[in-house]
Amino acid sequence: MYILRLCCIAVITAVCAFILKQNKSELVPLCLLAGGVIMFLYAFDYLTESIEFLKNFSENTGVDNEIIRTVFKIVGIGFIVELTAGSVKELGFEGVADKLILCGKIILFVAAIPILSSTYKIIVSLIQLA
Repeated sequence: MYILRLCCIAVITAVCAFILKQNKSELVPLCLLAGGVIMFLYAFDYLTESIEFLKNFSENTGVDNEIIRTVFKIVGIGFIVELTAGSVKELGFEGVADKLILCGKIILFVAAIPILSSTYKIIVSLIQLA
């Protein structure tokens, strides 16, 4: 149900922007920004429930909080880069957006190193048990 509401907000924003584009084109960016903020805030409520679940999950299973934090950091970086690149592409600067995406991928790789390190430690400890 969340996704349907979110899609409705997006459609309403697009229709309002389309109408404004014909009459007051200088207000279109503000309309799109307002719609984007409303969608983000709406999705943020849904995200807080998921974060609570993962927090309880990590406490109950004994998964290191650093791994969970790193995964959230990676997902957040990905979302921010994708949102920014999309916005820059809409402004007509595809080259800048492509470079941003490439840099974002490099940063994601570097941010994933703690997870690779933890996986390596787990594999080594499993090999030593055998």
